[in-house]
Amino acid sequence: MEVKVNDENFKKEALESELPCLVDFWAEWCMPCRMIAPTVKRVAEEYEGKLKVCKLNVDEAPKIASEYSIMIIPTLAIFKNGKIQDKVIGIVSKSELEAKIKPFLK
Repeated sequence: MEVKVNDENFKKEALESELPCLVDFWAEWCMPCRMIAPTVKRVAEEYEGKLKVCKLNVDEAPKIASEYSIMIIPTLAIFKNGKIQDKVIGIVSKSELEAKIKPFLK
């Protein structure tokens, strides 16, 4: 399941998550973001209960995007214990994304 986050609920949903959290920084107009969306959705479904997946539209939450210096989208950031642990920028395969997130799973 993917959780939509914004400036108001980002801290609660992503930073305070008990599970590692993958945040998809994206925008409606971004074609690469749309291309990677099905991969992010599959990861959210397959890792449910082990990984929380949040989607943050940078146009709707510019404060958070700026705070984490998101300059290129899509950026997939892995948060654990309230801090960014790793990032994936651009389009990657499901196996590449899984290789990035697996070290942070319980």
